[in-house]
Amino acid sequence: MANPTAKFETSLGEFTVEIYKDKMPITAKNFIDLAKSGFYDNLHFHRVINGFMLQFGCPHSKDPKSPRAGTGGPPHGTIPDEHPAEYKLSNEPLTLSMANTGQPNSGGSQFFINTVHNSYLDWFSPGGSKHPVFGKVTAGADVIKKIESTKTTRDNPDVPVQVKKVTITE
Repeated sequence: MANPTAKFETSLGEFTVEIYKDKMPITAKNFIDLAKSGFYDNLHFHRVINGFMLQFGCPHSKDPKSPRAGTGGPPHGTIPDEHPAEYKLSNEPLTLSMANTGQPNSGGSQFFINTVHNSYLDWFSPGGSKHPVFGKVTAGADVIKKIESTKTTRDNPDVPVQVKKVTITE
């Protein structure tokens, strides 16, 4: 059975992501449930760092200039970290990875899209920063590049980049 996909309709175009439900069932279910509920619709990318990543999923980012953007999570709270020994998925370019506060089991709704290989963020690499990968962009890499190239001030896009809708196909 194929993994589900998520289509992101953004103000700069569309991209599609395979969600690794087969390898990361807890994180995938959390993302899928939030997407199906409409949680991600009309939010904005609140942190864009060229040559690093694009961060998304904070409920406070409905207002793209909110000083609280990047500090919120889903209504149901956090999820447990998922570190399956049989799947050492690295934070390679175009992968989706769960954001967290730096503390264990603090992921929720925010995630980021790696634009370069950020292997030091892998849950299985040395160091304190642990971010499990749960998907990968399969179409629309050019849109990811457009978002990454957006002019920013303090990592926030000067011209807001909105995700109008996320549609899950299972």
